[in-house]
Amino acid sequence: MSEKNHEGKRTARERLAVEREKQKSAEKRRRALIVGGAVIAVLGLAAVIGVVAANAGKDDENEAGPVVVPSGAQGKDGLAIPVGKDTATSTLTVWEDFRCPACKSFETAYRPVIHELTEAGRLKVEYHLVTLIDGNMRGTGSRNAANAAACAQDAGKFPAYHDVLFDNQPPEVDDAYADTGKLIELAGKVDGLDTPAFRECVENGTHNGWVDKSHQAFGKGGFSGTPTVLFDGENIYQDRTMTPAKLKKMVEDKAKEQNQG
Repeated sequence: MSEKNHEGKRTARERLAVEREKQKSAEKRRRALIVGGAVIAVLGLAAVIGVVAANAGKDDENEAGPVVVPSGAQGKDGLAIPVGKDTATSTLTVWEDFRCPACKSFETAYRPVIHELTEAGRLKVEYHLVTLIDGNMRGTGSRNAANAAACAQDAGKFPAYHDVLFDNQPPEVDDAYADTGKLIELAGKVDGLDTPAFRECVENGTHNGWVDKSHQAFGKGGFSGTPTVLFDGENIYQDRTMTPAKLKKMVEDKAKEQNQG
């Protein structure tokens, strides 16, 4: 065999050996990728499970608790807090949020007439509490104030405390009513309301579940905002000609019709 042929065969063997080493290296990389991919998949699954578990925990934390209906609440699911006599000839249904500036404006304008008519036995008001501002501006002041108002209802002090909350309403962007201490402090403005039972009710969020259910009912009712004011089922707050004097006349006319009938 010539030296040239021998050298050619050796070169071929070397090329083959190099190719085999490349194949072995490629196979090792493929196996490493498969194992690494499996590890990543397991870690990814663990991460997903962790997120699900974390979210489940958050859901548990955000649950408002059982629906505890305030004493004397009426209507469907006990979601209305009544003020006035059941024998009144007219009913005013009011959906309000204690953080809502428009609600305060309504209260400031119409409260004297509403008080006059409820005390005279001609008008019954059904208050429904809403938490729109909590959702729009973030926070828990609407819910906490509504819960405190429900606690005041338990104590038979809802009308006075309701008025105090609107009289002392913080700016819309200020979630001051999230502080239960502030809500208890305001209870001192209502004779006989600041009791251990009231404080416990406010601090524990006893009626939070009820408040959430009331807000859900507002959404299901298809109402566009607060306040929503219905006179015998008809939305009167959208009537630009409505005034306290006009509302009073509507109630008085309804009473006359009942008496004549």
